[in-house]
Amino acid sequence: MPLADIQDRIRAACEASGRKKDDVTLIAVSKVQPNDRVEAVLDQGHRVFGENKVQEAAGKWPAFCEVYSDVQLHMIGPLQTNKARQAMELAQAIHTVDRPKLAATIARLAQEIGDCPDLFIQVNTGEEPQKAGVFPAQADTFVAEVRALDLPVKGLMCIPPVDEEPSLHFALLAKIAARNGLTGLSMGMSSDFERAIALGATHIRVGSAIFGDRVSV
Repeated sequence: MPLADIQDRIRAACEASGRKKDDVTLIAVSKVQPNDRVEAVLDQGHRVFGENKVQEAAGKWPAFCEVYSDVQLHMIGPLQTNKARQAMELAQAIHTVDRPKLAATIARLAQEIGDCPDLFIQVNTGEEPQKAGVFPAQADTFVAEVRALDLPVKGLMCIPPVDEEPSLHFALLAKIAARNGLTGLSMGMSSDFERAIALGATHIRVGSAIFGDRVSV
């Protein structure tokens, strides 16, 4: 099965870099995947999933969580402030904190709700204008700002440019995380997660390699 193949590749990548397999969390990216494919992965025992859109997650995961225990949902797509409350109530982690307004909204909601998901700050390592995330030069300042809001910053996240060597971006993210005392590194996808593991990834986001090609919606 594809899931078992991915798990084997993760194990091999960890062994090659002297890491423990348990140090890497596989996020199965289930966005725009039909429920039967998601259910098949759940039936294989996997419990950590990623969604891009709050609306899709809200329509899919409450029902699954009633049937399957211990599901962890990670929001990995751009998050609008008006969707923040719903995301916080659905997910155990948000990987795309990328601007002061969103951080302030999450902080206010965390006080109201009495809880907060784990947070990752998105860094736009390629400084691409069409992509979300704080630029590397501003990352240290933004990490400090989010921490000052008493929020649970667990690490950093990046999505490298498609036409550049991803390892350069993974190394940059790891360097920024290290100097800020952050241990979480959300980086690596279906095509490059072994390279991400070699450079310290703690969370890899794999979709098509597990589920097959996305279904258009």
